[in-house]
Amino acid sequence: MRAAVMVEYNADLEIQSLPDPEVPEDGVVLRTLACGICRSDWHGWVGEHPRVKPPQIPGHEYCGEVIAAGPRATHRIGDRLIAPFILSCGTCPACRAGEQNTCADQRLPGFIEPGAFADLIAVPRDHNLSLLPEDMSPVLAAGLGCRVTTAWHALTGRANLHPGEWLAVHGTGGIGLSAMLLGKALGARVVVVDIVDEKLNHARQLGTDAAVNAKTENTAEAIREITGGGAHVSIEALGHPAVANASLECLRPLGRHVQVGMPVGHTARMEINMSAVYMGNLALYGSRGMPTRAYPPLFNLIRSGAVDLSPLIGREVALSDASAELRAFNGPTAPGVAVITRFDA
Repeated sequence: MRAAVMVEYNADLEIQSLPDPEVPEDGVVLRTLACGICRSDWHGWVGEHPRVKPPQIPGHEYCGEVIAAGPRATHRIGDRLIAPFILSCGTCPACRAGEQNTCADQRLPGFIEPGAFADLIAVPRDHNLSLLPEDMSPVLAAGLGCRVTTAWHALTGRANLHPGEWLAVHGTGGIGLSAMLLGKALGARVVVVDIVDEKLNHARQLGTDAAVNAKTENTAEAIREITGGGAHVSIEALGHPAVANASLECLRPLGRHVQVGMPVGHTARMEINMSAVYMGNLALYGSRGMPTRAYPPLFNLIRSGAVDLSPLIGREVALSDASAELRAFNGPTAPGVAVITRFDA
């Protein structure tokens, strides 16, 4: 198989020819149709993700077609599947309770095991995989393994966002833009925050109710003024102390903060404004991944036409472009996400 391999931190990925993966007894081998390039991949590439060690094939947002299936697999050759980035065991108490994203025995392709920056990927525990809806492109589906699903669970499974509420979204990368689009589809009023005018204008074109440039405005004050007292729900989609505090401080009393941005490496421990939490009677939630039970309502929302997620896709790139896309995360990024769709170049 052909794969992009991280052989050392902060260095270009090496395009290598490797042996084809073995078929898992309880899983499948997929021919990769599309794989997103995510800021979580960047965290591993720069050496701040504690589980990512070279040599490693990154890539955890993928969609693929089954070319081989193990004897205990639940899917068949020819199935086109979407994979969540957390492969749960299916038998622990969390899994039995329907909370697969908190499974005590997780398999994590792209982080600990070989990922999908490759034309083939072995996926164990294929009971976690979902069939690709016939009317959905693999390019869009790649984002459903991480960014869209993570945003969906943050809004519905954690914050319980209601129609008419104000939603603040801090950061308009893949998760932030997903949260904005899904929040609007759920009937919320949305204000987005970023430091890149191009990304704020992109969000305005996609229907956000308001936008705040954190570089030129006091974020919390601006949001409290726009919303008439503060947001009901605030999504932190970057994993940075200043952004986390702005998210807390922009909330109205009884507001709900959801930490979605990954705090790892030097941001794993943050100094946050606990007084704002105390004085505002705020609720703080963490949100990582999405349980399997949340896929049907998400698919139903997309199929209904209530939300168009295609603006998430900024560009389709080749496998050999992955290094440049990872380096781009070192600074402010362009609107939309990059998805690898060409694995032979």
